[in-house]
Amino acid sequence: MKPVVFGFGAEGARSATRKPGDGGAGPALVAAPVGQVVVAPSSASRAAPSVLGIPQRGSSLGNGEGRQSIHAGAEDEEFLVGLKRRWSALVADLARPEQRSVLLTIAVLVGLLLYSYLPALRLASIAWSNAQYAHGWIVPLFSGAILFWWREPAKVPVPISARAVGLALLAASFGLRLLVASYRIVTIDMYTFVPAMVGIFLLAGGWSMLRWAWAPLLFLIFMFPLPDEATRYLLGPLQTIATIVSTFALQTLGLEAFREGNQITLGEMHLGVVDACSGLRMLTIFCALAVGLVMVGQRSWWENGIILASAIPIALIVNSIRITITGLLFQVADSEFAERVFHDWAGMVMMPIAMAMLYFEQYLLANIFLPESDTLALVPGGEGAVPGASKPLPAGKPVSDAPIVGADAGSAKAGGAPRPRTGPDANVVVFPFGRS
Repeated sequence: MKPVVFGFGAEGARSATRKPGDGGAGPALVAAPVGQVVVAPSSASRAAPSVLGIPQRGSSLGNGEGRQSIHAGAEDEEFLVGLKRRWSALVADLARPEQRSVLLTIAVLVGLLLYSYLPALRLASIAWSNAQYAHGWIVPLFSGAILFWWREPAKVPVPISARAVGLALLAASFGLRLLVASYRIVTIDMYTFVPAMVGIFLLAGGWSMLRWAWAPLLFLIFMFPLPDEATRYLLGPLQTIATIVSTFALQTLGLEAFREGNQITLGEMHLGVVDACSGLRMLTIFCALAVGLVMVGQRSWWENGIILASAIPIALIVNSIRITITGLLFQVADSEFAERVFHDWAGMVMMPIAMAMLYFEQYLLANIFLPESDTLALVPGGEGAVPGASKPLPAGKPVSDAPIVGADAGSAKAGGAPRPRTGPDANVVVFPFGRS
């Protein structure tokens, strides 16, 4: 088995001469058994926890410098070990007077805020009995768990600017409550709870606390129902989209399907896409789920953007699949069985299908786009191995001394100096396979 080395460039040469453990941002070469691929991350990179079983990379939503310090040195720890470590850190902070005053101030202010918003929170809990907002009770529990897991000691004293902005947020929240109360707009009154919470954390903990707490605090917005006006404006377009996509899918499957408004005509049968079939329930739940996954996952900002942007299309596609399957069952089975599938069974499989699509999307992002800080290691010897591949190349030795295959192989065999490569192929790529 002979390793194959594809071209070296100037950047690759600089990376290859660094030994493991040296400083710098470049990757290092690591010895590995024959036939094994070893990824050698740089000192700046770190392993990230996985979501849905997929190794994640990069930074996540709300992942600033403070968040990185939390995860440093704790990548591989088990959940119970991490829970114990964070609980011990909380107890230790409560023993420090300056940290105890910050935490007690937040606890007292949040308690007063909850008492002030008690009528709105009761209305929100009533809305959770609706299947469209059945996820609402999980949201505050999830946000509280993330706040505990991401918590960092507050930097005291708190800057005057942070206290001023916190007070401004609280004043604006209560001012908006008074305004919407005169118009009896209940949902907007509920929404002001979120900026009021942000104002409390900013007032008591300052900018350093807001840096790691803003994402779970804003996530609380998903525990409240949509305004009635927004629901009415969304239902019509969602019904139309579901009808068009489902009709096209049925036609693609060979059925004589025609769209008449929000109805699908299949022969003598008319399948109406009513409000319950619009997919709004799936949309609200899946958007909250996608945001939660972005928060706990560790990816780059553009990967987070792709996942968030795909939440709405995935929810609409899954709802259209549900309607399409119902139309097929009306043609091949009796109407009673089709109704049972549509109203009972299909609702239970919609979320698993959406999660499978999201899993596949994360799999593509995790395996197609690799971080720049990772590189494949050279493979040590065996018969026909690259000389010197079992140890890091000494500093100053040109990487071009290694055998090169490809366009430069002829010049190397002829005794001439290998021509340096330029362009996108200039970096080092070493694979532990070859022709025997």
